[in-house]
Amino acid sequence: MWIARAAIISAAFLLSACATGPRIVASDVRTTAAQPPGAAVLAGARYRFERGPQAAGQPAPERLEAMAQAALARVGLERDDARARLTVQVSGTVSAYWMDDWGRPQGGPGRLSFGLGMGRGGFGLGLGGPLYDSSVPLYISEASVLMRDLQTGQIVYDSRARHDGPWHDTENVLAALFVAALQGYPNPPQGVRRVDVPLLPPAAAAPVPAR
Repeated sequence: MWIARAAIISAAFLLSACATGPRIVASDVRTTAAQPPGAAVLAGARYRFERGPQAAGQPAPERLEAMAQAALARVGLERDDARARLTVQVSGTVSAYWMDDWGRPQGGPGRLSFGLGMGRGGFGLGLGGPLYDSSVPLYISEASVLMRDLQTGQIVYDSRARHDGPWHDTENVLAALFVAALQGYPNPPQGVRRVDVPLLPPAAAAPVPAR
């Protein structure tokens, strides 16, 4: 009995350890930004929102704009509808999918296996199998930010961020994706990059690293 109890306690400790600390939204980000001289309009610019067609699975436009506005303020942009130099069009969608035991997008029950071992070296515990229930959906969350120069109509910033994961608190995840999409603004790295955003209040959040 003590062996079984030790296994349960050890497994519980391992699983609880994974849940400590701030939640991290890991995303893949692709950004295209205007090069000089067109890039001069990006730094410290005033902007207004411009709405495009609403996609399925997208929150209300005013909710998306509120999330994006908080992220835009973090990089020094100010909303000013009367004196805007840029227009900003944002989108955010969430869709569900299912995976089988080995990570394929199909479906089926998840498996979690425990192993116990005794030997001359002591006692060992093994934990195997995927650490998710594949009968529960996973989610693809995507956010985009598109900026145009009002004077020329030129697209000066176009960034898209995507996160795959088990969380369905849509507004928290999309808000983090807008922060990720603006990482490095106004001179972001080129190509696809990984950006991790901790879900902390903006005043307490550390600078977002790219890798």
